[in-house]
Parts: sequence; C-alpha cells; structure tokens
Amino acid sequence: MPSIDRPSTKKLDLYLISEADIPYEHDVLRHPHTLAPWMRYIEHKLKSPIHERVFVFERACRDLGRSYKVWKMYLDLRVNYLDEINPAKYEDEFVKVNECFERALMMLSKMPRLWIDYLQFLMKQCRVTETRRAFDRALRALPITQHDRMWPLYLGFAKSVKGPTAVCVYKRYLQYKPQDIEDYIDILMALDYHAEAAQQYIAVLNAPKFVSKNGKSQFQIWTELTDLLVHYARDIRSYLKRSGVNAIDTEKIIRSGIDKFSDQRGKLWVNLAMYKIAIGDFEGARDAFEEGVTTVMTVRDFTLIFDSYAEFEESIISSLMEEAAQRGEQSDDEKDAELDIRMMKFEQLMDRRPFLVNDVLLRQNPHNVVEWEKRVGLWGNNAEQIVKTYTDAIATINPKKAAVGQLYKLWTNFAKFYERAGDLRHARIIFERGVKVPFKSANELADLYIEWAEMELRNENFDRAVDIMAKATNGPQRSNVDFFDENLTPQQRLHKSMKLWSFYVDLVESVGTLDETRKIYDRIFELKIATPLTIVNCANLLEENKFFEESFKVYERGVELFNYPVAFELWNLYLTKAMHRNLNVERLRDLFGQALDKCPPEFAKALYLLYGELEETKGLARNAMQVYDRATRAVSEKDRAEMYRFFIKKTAANYGLPATRTIYERALELLPDRDCRELCIDFAKMEQKLGEIDRARAVWVHGSQFADPRIHPRYWEQWHEFEVLNGSEETFKEMLRIKRSVQAQYNTDVNFIASQTVAKSKSGETASQPVAVIEKSAAPSFESSQVMPGTENEENDILAGGFGDGEIELDMEY
Repeated sequence: MPSIDRPSTKKLDLYLISEADIPYEHDVLRHPHTLAPWMRYIEHKLKSPIHERVFVFERACRDLGRSYKVWKMYLDLRVNYLDEINPAKYEDEFVKVNECFERALMMLSKMPRLWIDYLQFLMKQCRVTETRRAFDRALRALPITQHDRMWPLYLGFAKSVKGPTAVCVYKRYLQYKPQDIEDYIDILMALDYHAEAAQQYIAVLNAPKFVSKNGKSQFQIWTELTDLLVHYARDIRSYLKRSGVNAIDTEKIIRSGIDKFSDQRGKLWVNLAMYKIAIGDFEGARDAFEEGVTTVMTVRDFTLIFDSYAEFEESIISSLMEEAAQRGEQSDDEKDAELDIRMMKFEQLMDRRPFLVNDVLLRQNPHNVVEWEKRVGLWGNNAEQIVKTYTDAIATINPKKAAVGQLYKLWTNFAKFYERAGDLRHARIIFERGVKVPFKSANELADLYIEWAEMELRNENFDRAVDIMAKATNGPQRSNVDFFDENLTPQQRLHKSMKLWSFYVDLVESVGTLDETRKIYDRIFELKIATPLTIVNCANLLEENKFFEESFKVYERGVELFNYPVAFELWNLYLTKAMHRNLNVERLRDLFGQALDKCPPEFAKALYLLYGELEETKGLARNAMQVYDRATRAVSEKDRAEMYRFFIKKTAANYGLPATRTIYERALELLPDRDCRELCIDFAKMEQKLGEIDRARAVWVHGSQFADPRIHPRYWEQWHEFEVLNGSEETFKEMLRIKRSVQAQYNTDVNFIASQTVAKSKSGETASQPVAVIEKSAAPSFESSQVMPGTENEENDILAGGFGDGEIELDMEY
C-alpha cells in the first residue's frame, strides 16, 4: 500500500499539478479563502489518484481551516481509503489519519459528527486508552445537550472493553442519566462485580421515587437483591472486607423483606437460611429454618421451608456418612456421635411435621375447632398433652368466632376423654363449665346438654340424666322469648329448643311414668313450640295407654295450632283413628265438617273420599252421594275429572246407569276440554250399553269438538267402531263430514296449531302442512253450525268433500 504523506507547507509538490489543473490553481490563488473555487477544484480531482486529491485537500484545509464541509470530505476520503486495511499492519497510516482528525477538531471541536467519526475510527484500532481519552475530550468539548449522541457509542465501547473501564464509564453515565441504573447493575453482574451490584440494588430500594424502566416491581428488585446476596455471599463479604467498605447486613435486609412481603415469607426464610449455609453458619441456618416453620401463616410457605430444611439436614447427614465411609475401620468417636445426633434430630423433625402443619393452620385461624380436634388426635395416647391441648383450645377459641366446626363437640370430646378414663367427676365438671359458654347458637348449647344426659345414660345414671334435662328446659312459666332472637344469649333461649324438649320427652317416656311424660307434653304445648310430630307422638302415646279421648283432644289442639297443609295430615290421622274407634256418626260428621270448613281445594279430595266412606259404611247411601256431589265442586281442577268418575261409579253402583246421565251432563259443562273428551267416550259407551244409540251418537257428535283427528285419533277410532256396529251409511258419512269439519276448524286455530306441532315433534313426525300466522279464532263449536243428517246442506257438504277411494271402500264394506 503506498504511503500518503502530508504535503510540505514550505514548498509545493509541483509535480502533482497537471496542465489541466492550472486554471483551477489560478482560481484558488486569486481567491484562497473562498470555498467555491476549492470545491470546483476538488470536484475536478474526484477521479484523480489519492495523492493528488490529498494534495488539494491539505491546501484547502490550510486556507479554509474552519470549513466543516471541506474537513468532512477530506476525513471521509482518508477513512474510506483505510476501510478494509488491517490497523495493526499499517499502524502508521492510521496514525496519520488520527493526526488529521486532531487537526480538524482543533478548529471544529463543537462538531459532534466529527467526534463520532473520530471515535468510531479509533475503536477500529483497538486503542483503548486513547479512545477513552478521546471520549472524555468529546464530552468536555460538546455541550450537554449533544451528549445523548455520544453516550450510546461510549457505552458500546465500554461493553466491548469490559473490566474496570466499563464500570467507570457506567458510573459516569449514571451522573448523566441516573434512571438507567438497572443497565449498570446488569453490567456489574455480567462482570462479576457482585458487591457493587448489591450496593446499587440497595440504593434503588432506598429511593422511594424510583420507577423501573423495565417495569419491575419493588418486590422483584428485592428478590433479585436477596438472590444476589445469597448466591454470592462469600464473594461479597471478601470484597467488602478487602475494600474496607462497611459490610452489607444481609440478614437484616432479608428480615425486613419478610416483614414487608408477607405473601413471600416462605421464599425469604429459605433465602435467609441459604445465606447462613453459604457463609458456613450451619447452626444459624437451622435457627432460620426453625423460626420460619414456626412463624409462617400459610401451608404453601411452610411446605417450601420444611422441604428445604429436610433437604439441608439430609445433605449434612450424607456428607457425614461419606466421611465415615472414607474412614473405613478407623473410628472417630466425635464424628460418629455427631452423625447419630444428626440422624436423631432428622427423625424428630419428620415426626414434628404434622404438628407444625397444624400450628400453621391454627395461626391462620385460632378459632378453628376442627384443627384443634386434629391436634388432639395427633397426640395419640399422651394423656397429659391431650388435656393440655383441650385446655389451650377452650382458652383460645372465641365462641362467637368459631365458624369452622362445632364448639360443643370440643367440650363433649373433652368430657368423653375423662369418661373413657373412668373419671366421671371431671367429665361432669367439664360439662358444667361448657353449658355456661355463650355459644354462637342455642342449638349448640342444646346439643351439649343432650351429650351430657347421654353420658349419664351410658353410665346408667337415669335420674341424673332426667335432672340434667329438667335443668336445661327450666324457664319462666309464661315465656315470650323468641328462640331465634340473636340478641339474647343461648342460655336465655334454651327453654324453647324443640330439639332439647324432644330428647327430654323421649327420655322421660323411656325411664319415667306416663303422668310425667304427659306433663312434659303439656309444657311443650304451653310454650307453643310443638311440631306436628310432637302432636302425633303425644296422641300415639295416649292411644297406646288406652286414653283414646285424651288422644283425640291432642289432635284437636294440633289442628288449632297449625294451618294447612300441616293441618291436613293431622286431620287425616285424626279422622282415620276416629272412624276406627266407631265414634257416634253425628260426632264424626261434625269433625268432617270442621275439617272441610277451611280446607284448600288441593287437599279436599282425600277428606271427601274419607267422608263418603263414612256415610257408605255407617250412614245412608243418599248422604254419601251428596258428599261426593259436594266433592266434585270443592276439589281442585286437576282432581275434578277423577272425582266425577268416582262419583259416576258410585252412582251407577247404587242407583244404576240411567242415574248417571245428569252427572255426565253437568261434568261436560264444568270440566275443561281435555277431560270432556275422555268423559264423552265413557258417556257414549254408557248410552250404548243402555241401547240408546241416538243418544250415544249425539254424545259422540258433542265430544268431537274437543278431539283433533291428528292429535287424538283414539276418539275417532272408537266412534268409527261405534258407527260400524250401530250406524248406517248416512250416519257413517255424517261422521266423516264432521271429522273433516273439525280438522278444518283446528287448522285455523293458533292454539291448536301450536299444540299439534308439539305433539308431532314429540312423535318424530314432520308437519305435512305449512303453518301460517293467522288470527286466533274461537274453539270449534257445533251447537249452532252443525248440519243435521238428512238436510240439503248435508248432501252439499258430502259432495263438496270429495270422498277418496278409501272412504268409498269403507262405505262398501259397511
């Protein structure tokens, strides 16, 4: 590569000037300090050899020393010429270009573009010191508003250089842009400057107004700091000790994080223990693990700490066992004793795990009855610890806050523990204390009294059990207390607990006398807390002891206390038992009258049937028919059709089939269409049995208005059979005409179209005709528009109908 030397300033190299250059030379000589002649001269030399071009540029830069344009073109020429040249092999050439840059920057030190080109050129030469100093000179020369153009290049240079230079550059950069401290921390971590990175993390966390440009939360930064302090604990301690800088209190930092970030306590406790392990403080690590498992509030945190604790102990035991294996037959009492101790403590740790988990759950909710019961179960047969646990539970739990589990069971199980040990005196003391506790609900207090009484029963102390229940149910003679009034204590409301009274009456009934039992039932009625079951039980008790009238009085009190539907069940039982006792008919009629007086229609059917049975067996058939007649009007609509059928059946049995005509006619007037259709079939068959063919046919005609041939084909099939057996050709045609007329009428009724569509969708059929949206018409009726057989209109309708082949064949068969 030819060397390019700077032309002499004393004598021009005239051999570089050709004849073609003479006009341009004259021009620049006449105007040496004017830019235009030099630019024309430079453009003229664009295709000339590099030496000639440098010769012109050097002279131009000498005469136009402060021309940025000339210097930029000259420097670009020199840099591009060396673009693909090895700077180590041709170092002298690069030095010459560096000198050109220096001369340019002496005149144009405020031009950032020249500084950038110079610095990029220096970075290619791997001149670290010279490049760093040039960067520093550029920052000093340029105004601070243009530093943002220099720092990206400077930071890139620092990253490529690494080492202390990079750290110093980034420190200086933070003075310009302190919000980029996270980049500085990343560089420190990449360069293994862990102590400095930790100090920067601490500075970030101590800055209350710091906002991470990477979107990191304070907890994320805190986690990164703790991970750094734990993983590089030894390096950081040794570096700070060598530097004479105050040591970082890692334990204090982690503990402050434990207090601040309550949802990450498990991880932070593990970090603290790992830090202790990293610095060789194994006992301190165990203390950290122990403190963690005994203070965390969630099972997740506990599991994290306990697993790390167990893994740490296993690693210690493994290392001790490896040392023992390496020693072979050589004995070391101290090491062997340490191994035995470690294994024993590890076993104890694993045995403590259920208790530690239980502690965590109880710290979450000290009023959790279920967890206290589990803790009792963990002690197995350790009587001393069981008693202590029950005592702590009773002292800790607030009855009003015991939302998980039932507190009375805790007292009951405590007393049963002494009962199983044969110590009834202490068991009774516990129950006596328990019944004074202000439970959350009166039912819990009632259950506790019941458990107390059952304990006495198990030990055959029957009189004591009765006394306990008498004490529990003791209350004012006239009580206006509302059992569900939460403003009163459970003890004040207890005497109105039906659960307690039910147990009491069962107890006295089992071990006491009938008079005592009746007194308890009377007291229940006085307190107005009786239930239907109480009424039935009391009546059955009296009935079993042959006090029939007294039992009937109990039923009467019951029907006065309760309204329907509860009263229906009581009346049903009462009337059934009264009929079995063969009471006076008049008295039974009065009872039925009272029962039916305010009976709702949906419950009337059973009572009317019972009443009718009474009249049939003990009264007159005429009275029974009157009862059934009343029933057809009193029962609900869904039961009315069935009641009419029953009435018709009884009437036919007592008075014969002709007597049922009036009932059929009235039923057809009152029942809905769906019931009238079936009733017409029965009515027509009845008339057919009596030989009244015309009346039967009239019934078939009347019922046809309720039967759509496509939805209710059964009706028309039976009419068809009737006409085949009893009709003529004219009556058969009349039936077919009516069938078509009814079908046409239903085709124009929106309601029937909808019902037909539903019926077909259920049967899987597809509609054969399109359904149009039309106006709703009235239900089909034949009372006014029906065409009587034998008229002229009938013939027109039949002819207009156009009988098909099938219909002709039917006629021929007939």
